[in-house]
Amino acid sequence: MLVAADRPAAPAAIRTDLGAIFVSLELSKSTWLVTSLSPGSGERMSKHAVRGGDVVGLLARLSHLQDKAQARTGQRFAPIVIQEAGLDGFWVHRALEQEGIESHVVDAASIATSRRRRRAKTDKIDGEALVRALLADKRGEPRVCAMARVPSVQEEDRRRICRERKVLIGERTCHVNRIKGLLFAQGITDYNPLRRDRRRRLEELKTGDSRALPDRLKAQIRRELDRLELLLAQIKDLEAERDALLATEVADSPAATLLDLKGIGPDFATVLYAEGLFRHFDNRRQVAAYAGLAPTPWQSGSVRHEQGVSKAGNPRLRTTMVELAWLWLRHQPGSALARWFQERVRRNGGRLRKSTVVALARKLLVALWKYVTAGVVIEGAVMKTA
Repeated sequence: MLVAADRPAAPAAIRTDLGAIFVSLELSKSTWLVTSLSPGSGERMSKHAVRGGDVVGLLARLSHLQDKAQARTGQRFAPIVIQEAGLDGFWVHRALEQEGIESHVVDAASIATSRRRRRAKTDKIDGEALVRALLADKRGEPRVCAMARVPSVQEEDRRRICRERKVLIGERTCHVNRIKGLLFAQGITDYNPLRRDRRRRLEELKTGDSRALPDRLKAQIRRELDRLELLLAQIKDLEAERDALLATEVADSPAATLLDLKGIGPDFATVLYAEGLFRHFDNRRQVAAYAGLAPTPWQSGSVRHEQGVSKAGNPRLRTTMVELAWLWLRHQPGSALARWFQERVRRNGGRLRKSTVVALARKLLVALWKYVTAGVVIEGAVMKTA
């Protein structure tokens, strides 16, 4: 007859013999929630709060977890930390790596969640889910989550030029539209705030009923022009810095050859290099997936259809590639990619141009990646004249 002490131990639901302390961080402005699973503690996860931004307190908590695990098992285990990519950027990850701690940054959207209509969501639940994802990744389970490749400080800083320029262009558009809207209400439709003689023309404007502009309206437009001119000066400075970057730092890399292709200027070359082509990709599928241009199939039994591109990658690179695809048709009409687009549209009876140009953007990105990394010239592409 078996007694309770003779019964075999039930199989553990969580494998904890991987020789490390697994820690997840739920970061917020006020509090960091530290969830950990240590050897010798069974399947129970411990949770502790650290003041937000307190790296010293976080390191002290990790050291305390090591001491407790050593007291239970007699061995010293190294911590492995995981956190979600978010507003905190990568500075916490870099601070941990400087202390010799293995750290990972995961794409939060890649972690499986409950499909219930009303699922519970708290920092404690998310912290435990991160620990389980880290355990599965360390066990070698495929596709359990997507770990982000953290860029270096130089790579991250290089992106600032093209990203800031895009923000300034958007602000410039807002000011231009606001000025045009104010004047349209007075019956004026031919005023362009981006012309160099904008202030002189403002003084000459007449309303639709042949009156001079009201004084307060004219003063408001002058203030809008002041802000617009400041933006134009900042955009000009950024473009000068971009050109200097292309002439020096990027000139030693294969990405400088992008400027040799007709239809690709400094803006597109900077975005393509800083947002995507500086990275290493193993194959064309990884290139398309990073830009969010990979197809998303839906298959269940006999039901099979495509849902379009995933849009799960870099949105700036994806937007730039779609814009470049339209320009490619204009400047490279004799290339094999442009001919493929025209043939596909012709077979569809002239329809589905927008969805087809997204497919062209994916093909063009892969072709540019091969051109930059391996020197494979795009078939039929025209180079710029010297």
